[in-house]
Parts: sequence; structure tokens; C-alpha cells
Amino acid sequence: MRYLKYVWVVMALLLGASSAFAQVRKSPKSSGYRVPTVTGNKARIVCPIFIQSRYPYQGLGFKLGDPFALTYKFYANNHFAFAADFGKAASGLYNSYYRNAFKSYLPDTLNKYQSISYLAHKVLSDLFLETKFLYQWDANKISKGLQLYTGLGWQWRNSVIQYDYNFDDVSKNVDDGKFGKFTETRFTYGPVVVLGFEYSYFSLPLSAFIEVELFTDALIDPGYHRFQGGVGLRYIF
Repeated sequence: MRYLKYVWVVMALLLGASSAFAQVRKSPKSSGYRVPTVTGNKARIVCPIFIQSRYPYQGLGFKLGDPFALTYKFYANNHFAFAADFGKAASGLYNSYYRNAFKSYLPDTLNKYQSISYLAHKVLSDLFLETKFLYQWDANKISKGLQLYTGLGWQWRNSVIQYDYNFDDVSKNVDDGKFGKFTETRFTYGPVVVLGFEYSYFSLPLSAFIEVELFTDALIDPGYHRFQGGVGLRYIF
């Protein structure tokens, strides 16, 4: 019986010690804080930007599509904004246009026995600069953080193209033609009309956008129209 009492005493001490070590004591610093409980609407992501009383904002980012560009946007207020894009046009989308432009560079001094035919072309540079004035409005009824916008702008383009050609002169009774190449610089400008939407309902100060533009050449090829557009992302500050 005496040994049985000793066993019970030892077991009681062990149980007491284990319960004491199992408890995690809070430090004086952490005891004053509680982990916030977020439920319901408060658990949703809250857009930290484009608050009515905090305009103006600025945005800096990139745009993918036609063109590939760095993009800057100044949000003067909740309705009016200014944007500027600088980058490179998607030259592959203009292959047919540049090929047809080869005819405009043929010399007028060819006689009836001579001819120059197109072989290939290579775009060495295709840069552009564009500025736009935009009017935007909230479309929260469609989706929280969504804005629609439209506007007018002006675009400058500078393209450097290398053409490969074949020159034939049948009067010399030579079967093989003469191969050659030349380089042309095409600088032009014209107005653009833009339509797009912007989404900014993120937990970070970011804005995503999609836009479509219509460019009209007003200098080198008057009346030429081209749809452009792309998707992009801007950091808002």
C-alpha cells in the first residue's frame, strides 16, 4: 500500500508539470494586442486608390500589344486624365502594308526594258510616341473598381525599313538580274481615337487596362486607317 501511495504522488506531479509546460505564456508586449477578426463585407479586397478626395494620381507601367510601350497616365480628377505612351509598334502586323509601300519608292527613270521587283523587307526600327486626353467615368454597377474611358490623341511614328529587290534589264539580253537593297525612313503622324476600360480593385496600388485605338495617317499616307490596342498594367502613386 505504501508503494501504491508513492506511485500516485509521482503521477500527480508529472501531470501537473506537463500541464504547466503546455501553457504558452504571452509576453507583456503581445498581451496587449488581439488578432483582428474580419468577416462579411470587410473581408473583401479594398481598392486603396482613386479615392475622390485624394486626386490627382499618377500611373507608370507598360502596355503589351500594338504597340509595346511604356505608359504614363496623370489622373487630374475622377473624370479627366492625360496619358502618354512611348515604345515600339508590332511590326509583324504591318508586313503587308510595308510590302505594298515598296512601290512608292520605285524610281521614275526606268525605261520600258527595265523593272525592279520586290524580294523582301526588314524593319530596322519602328518607334512611336502618343499623347491622349481622356474622359472617364465609374462603372461600379458593372464591377467594383471598373472605369470606362474614351478620348482623343495624336501619334507620331518613325519607321526605318530595308528593302531587298531584283533589277532586270531585258535590253541587255542578260538572264540573271541584279540584286540590291536600299533603306527608307517613314516618318508620319496623325490623330487617334481611343476607347477602353480600367480596373483597379486590387489590394495593391495597381491598375489594369484594356484599350482599342483607331489611328489615321495624316502625312505620308493620308486616309490610311489602322486599329491598334493592347493590355497593360500601371503602378499608381
